[in-house]
Amino acid sequence: MGVRRSRNDHKLYIASFASALLFAHTYGWTPIVVKNITQLGPQITPDVTQVSRDGGYSVLLNGQIIWLFDDTECLDRDGKQLSFISNTAAYAKDANKNVSMLLDFGVEAVGKDKKTGKTNYAILADTTVATGGWIGFSPDELDFNERRKGTERVAIWPGTSPTPYSTNQAFLFAPLVYVDNKPQDPSKEYQARGMTLLSISASSAGPVADRQGDLIISGLQVAYGGFSSLLGYTSTEKPQDLNDRDVYLFGMTEGGLQLARASVGKLTDFSKFSFWDPTQFKFVKKPSKLNEKDYKKIYLPGTFSSGSIFYSPYFKTFLMVYFNKFVDSTFRIRFLDLNTPVGNDAVWPKQGKRGKGIAPEDVEALVKYAWSPEQELYKSPPGKGGFNYAGMAHPEYFNRQYFAPSLYPKGTSASQRRNQWYGSKLVSEKDAGGDGKHLLVSWTSQLRGGFNSGIYQIQLAKVEFDAVPDNPEGNFPSAAASSSTPSLSLASSVQDPTVTPPAPSASHTIPSKPSSTALTSTGSAGRITPQPWIPDSELLFWRCSALVGVLSLLPSWAFGYAVW
Repeated sequence: MGVRRSRNDHKLYIASFASALLFAHTYGWTPIVVKNITQLGPQITPDVTQVSRDGGYSVLLNGQIIWLFDDTECLDRDGKQLSFISNTAAYAKDANKNVSMLLDFGVEAVGKDKKTGKTNYAILADTTVATGGWIGFSPDELDFNERRKGTERVAIWPGTSPTPYSTNQAFLFAPLVYVDNKPQDPSKEYQARGMTLLSISASSAGPVADRQGDLIISGLQVAYGGFSSLLGYTSTEKPQDLNDRDVYLFGMTEGGLQLARASVGKLTDFSKFSFWDPTQFKFVKKPSKLNEKDYKKIYLPGTFSSGSIFYSPYFKTFLMVYFNKFVDSTFRIRFLDLNTPVGNDAVWPKQGKRGKGIAPEDVEALVKYAWSPEQELYKSPPGKGGFNYAGMAHPEYFNRQYFAPSLYPKGTSASQRRNQWYGSKLVSEKDAGGDGKHLLVSWTSQLRGGFNSGIYQIQLAKVEFDAVPDNPEGNFPSAAASSSTPSLSLASSVQDPTVTPPAPSASHTIPSKPSSTALTSTGSAGRITPQPWIPDSELLFWRCSALVGVLSLLPSWAFGYAVW
């Protein structure tokens, strides 16, 4: 399911921890200040008796918010399995009245409860984990699952949120995974087969996923698009074609995020992709190594397990909200710093494109400016079964500028290039303080851990940002007013380019009644100290050597204490 976590994920190595400390640096100023966080509780699935599922990705299309999930298990009231499939999708039932409520499709009656006499309901009860789910299997995948029934299977997990390429359609690179129920080597329980491409739409009968071919990206390549994808204008290096768009695809590796670019019309042909090479500061035809560990050859060194990259109309730049692999249930955040251009490009100086900020379509800015250091956003409360995972942001809520203006049909006036406001019972558009000032986040909570017997649930929270504080080093493009007294600043954290990503891990969801009152937490004020960081390979080597030497003298328990 997306990226599943293993119980051994918390085992970090000395060298990895040393690298994390070496890459740690702080920020003296940040536009991102958290005013308040409201816990909203679990998603609610009234159409199904009980459901256990993980993931929790979303997209707004055709006036409907589609939620996508990985492995989904439906249960009766005693916890007996009614159905189990690789993926499901639902609509937000009424996003203005209750952001937690879902409308599921393919729900069928599957007999009555012996104790209560009530009818049991399950999703796609006539489908098995071997024959599909909301995203269908190809004939060869069906054949493989039939031949290996009970031992191995191919699974398709959405893995991340789809990317709209119009107001009615989106695409998604979804991972194909081999699942071995009883592997001789536990590390090989989940093996990547590669990435398939989906076209997603919202019909009156429910969400629709159409596969655009079988295997688009091989499992021997970086899983581009598996972390996030963005659609924008074609590069300023190329002739402009207003009917064309470039797609920037982020893939997770052991060392961090790698980046590829392709024309939106060439997504089914991997040979047409180009790949960011930081050493040459340009896109090249040669793909990045799958297990590249040299941070100088990685687009963004660090550790990532799930996340969202999106344009924020409140901050007027791109945000990255994500979980790393420290299994501490904590959301991290970065912003694309328009005051830190990379290189000497006259088109992309300080303050954005030609010094005038950036628009949602200016995705090329992702290779023209530096990301801020990793900062802590929110520590989500873990469930009884262990740490949370699959942390995601959902910018279609509390935001009428979710779609880039160019995605609307030609002839649409500027004033009409706005989507509906979603989440008005929590905060009205009038009282919100601007599009994107509030952000919905989700994560998968383990109510009961375990690969074959776990119960998993999507939980939600709302983050409210404070006004953007004054920047003593210069203006930062923002729609928000200035404030010199923030309620909560983000704590600086570390980048770790060497921690090995966890193998995908199993999960599911059980609904429970919504709490009558939302839990609210407000933090205290604080600051982060930014300063430019320029890597020096020789100094880095000696500092790393010295640090590893010091750490090697500590007792073994000290490493666990340091990590946790």
